[in-house]
Amino acid sequence: MTESDTLLGNLDSLIPERKICVLGAAVIDEIMTVPTLPSRGADIEVESRKTHIGGCGLNIASALHRLNIPSVNAFLIGNGMGTNQIGNYLQARGIDIHLPKIDGDNSWCLALVEPDGERSFVTATGVENDWTLDILGQLDIQRNSLIYLSGYQLVPSADEAIVSWLESIDHAVEIVVDFGPRIEQINPDIMVRLFALNSIVTVNRDEARMIGIDGPVEEAAADWSNRHDCPLIVRRDKDGAFFYRSEQDNGWVESYAAEVKDTIGAGDSHTGGLLAGLSANWSLIDAIRLGNAIASYVVERTGGDCSPTLKELRWHLCER
Repeated sequence: MTESDTLLGNLDSLIPERKICVLGAAVIDEIMTVPTLPSRGADIEVESRKTHIGGCGLNIASALHRLNIPSVNAFLIGNGMGTNQIGNYLQARGIDIHLPKIDGDNSWCLALVEPDGERSFVTATGVENDWTLDILGQLDIQRNSLIYLSGYQLVPSADEAIVSWLESIDHAVEIVVDFGPRIEQINPDIMVRLFALNSIVTVNRDEARMIGIDGPVEEAAADWSNRHDCPLIVRRDKDGAFFYRSEQDNGWVESYAAEVKDTIGAGDSHTGGLLAGLSANWSLIDAIRLGNAIASYVVERTGGDCSPTLKELRWHLCER
């Protein structure tokens, strides 16, 4: 039986039994396709330009919504021009925000996409990082919930409030942390406190190297997971993903063949699939398999907001 057959057989059981809280951001993405990244002082011609409403939190909320998985969306939304664009987008797609608006505007992100699909970002921060304990305390986090946390929210102005809030939750929850490309800028003490909460950590191959996972991934991931006492997922693009939770629960999960157009949103979509599977009480390996399939669908399309519906995912798997 192939990976596609296994996942197709599981999709009928993708019924949420655990609540999901998505703690991330909604921002405006300007996506420009370029022949190469500019050198200092250079002027390059953009081959195409598109505007998308994105952000890690929104990408994941969208992925879950399209799979019919509800989520408590903890995004900070302001009241400026950018906010209006974001609000209209969310309303049109039936995605609710579960926190009141605050003063200020939301940010934007410039994504430069090279011919091989690799992307580089320039980001201007807005209200999405104005977290306080009072704001976080408005969230209703039920027992056995899943809480997704984006590394983009772990900036110095917000990291202490977010981690203190997570530490204050007095009932069982499971935290999924995607540190993202800013992983080297996150306070090491904050990371250690998140590890102590037995968070599931998901990283791509570059981020894995940034936290000391290099060489043979199986051995390095096992050593890292055992030292920090938390599960680890290392996403390796076409090579699949390796996960380590314990000596009895680890291994490779194969990828799905894809013709890459760009990789924007692939990591977020993978995490969305992971959360969806875990919310249905799937095993970690099956949840990662779902993430791999959704990521393969997303990289064949441009922009970050293109996760599949269940119908589209079934079609995609049947074509593999």
